[in-house]
Amino acid sequence: MAQEAPKRKLSVLKRARQAEVRNIRNKAVRSRLKTFAKNVAEATESKDREKVEQALKVAVKAYSTAASKGVVHRNTASRSISRLSRLADKVLKAEAA
Repeated sequence: MAQEAPKRKLSVLKRARQAEVRNIRNKAVRSRLKTFAKNVAEATESKDREKVEQALKVAVKAYSTAASKGVVHRNTASRSISRLSRLADKVLKAEAA
């Protein structure tokens, strides 16, 4: 006697759909975070104070938001913000001196 395939629960199918949508959205957010980090690095190379400040402000806000939404772990976001801030401070402090 052949066994019938077990029925899939609707809640399982819905969870799978939700996970797929969230995965796509989170991937886009993480990609934007990398872009913002790259913008800060490029701004520090140009040594333009205003560009550095603006890029850092945008990046910090994006990382904080991503951490609060659960896209990245809060410690990861904090570490990235710290690294970007240190990078930006090199230019900002060098210009002040």
